[in-house]
Amino acid sequence: MAATDREQRVHRLKELGTERVDHRFKGLPPDAEGLTVAELAAERRNLFTGGFTTPVLALSAESVEHNLALLETYAERHGLAFAPHGKTTMAPQLFARQVERGAWGITLAVPHQVRVAREFGTRRVFLANELVDPAALAWIAGELARDPEFRFICYVDSVRGVELMDSALRGTARPVDVVVELAAGDGARTGVRTAEQGAAVADAVAGAATLRLVGVAGYEGEVPQADPERVRAYLDRLVSLAVGFDRAGRFAGLDEIVLSAGGSAWFDTVAESFAEVPQLSLPVLKLLRSGAYVSHDSGHYRKLTPFNRVPDEGSLQPAFRLWAQVVSRPSPTQAFVNAGKRDAAYDLDLPEAQVVRDGVTGAVRPADGVTVTGLSDQHGWLRTREGVPLAVGDWVGLGLSHPCTVFDKWALIPLVEEDGVVSDYIRTFF
Repeated sequence: MAATDREQRVHRLKELGTERVDHRFKGLPPDAEGLTVAELAAERRNLFTGGFTTPVLALSAESVEHNLALLETYAERHGLAFAPHGKTTMAPQLFARQVERGAWGITLAVPHQVRVAREFGTRRVFLANELVDPAALAWIAGELARDPEFRFICYVDSVRGVELMDSALRGTARPVDVVVELAAGDGARTGVRTAEQGAAVADAVAGAATLRLVGVAGYEGEVPQADPERVRAYLDRLVSLAVGFDRAGRFAGLDEIVLSAGGSAWFDTVAESFAEVPQLSLPVLKLLRSGAYVSHDSGHYRKLTPFNRVPDEGSLQPAFRLWAQVVSRPSPTQAFVNAGKRDAAYDLDLPEAQVVRDGVTGAVRPADGVTVTGLSDQHGWLRTREGVPLAVGDWVGLGLSHPCTVFDKWALIPLVEEDGVVSDYIRTFF
């Protein structure tokens, strides 16, 4: 890729600010219609008094910055490279900030996501999936041919998959780098189940001029009945596979060996296991792929984060808050807000009522005695203790669970400072 082409792609990030605010973006002020995103950001409107409509999702600027810095420091401390999973946010602005914070590159899951990342200048992509679609492979090959600085790595876990990749890539200029994926167990998701199957896949790669074996990888989050001992046992198997491949000379001619794992629930165990990798014939790129840390959450990952086990290493901060408005108070123990399944993640946990902002005075108080009991498409069902002061018109701040299914419901998300001022807007591409 020529320098001018590369510069143009990076410039696309700035061009996000030229997009016009209109009906596509829910929650934004109606009177901002026709402004560019950059013009609206420059106005630094207040989320509560600046004309925003409910429901509106807010992302804390301070918490995002805290979380970015924390994982950067954590990876450095443990000698890990970091390719955070971009499927969580699909936000190129956040990809860029992650790379600025020392990330090696971005992990993705499907070809569309790679196209988004490349459109906005991402130079290194780890695709945590086997890729056998001929059209997608042809596009990847084209990107590799155009840009000598583009690094792309993907999984392989079957001889058949290798054959399909090789067939689709015949005649391409650069081989596609692949890692053999080791499954987390017999009942787990993708990946070879045994070292023998892994060797067969590696043999197939060696016989395909279009592919280059550069390492091994896996996902410990799929370990059945996961606990520290079972996860560690799986990671030890992963390391052993890499050691075995190296001793067999499968990485000859490379500059480094890629060893990758690490979701958002067990990266402490990954760090421990990878710290004990024996000396190999080449330097090892120990690549962590955790993605949910950017926003963290108030449910699933709040309970699962490794920082609960290693509190001395720091703690993540939940950055999301969904603001909804009370639109009905039919009884002393029941209320309804105007946010539902279209706005909030609900696949793992229901939203959590955290604070109430008085619709008249603007005073904010804890949402004591208020519980979310269910979601309709556009309504949240609240149960309240008798005597709880919750009125029609009040705003309720909801904590959310599972970032991956929060981001995908919002195309443009206000980035809000502690005083309520919106300083920027995060664009997502799902």
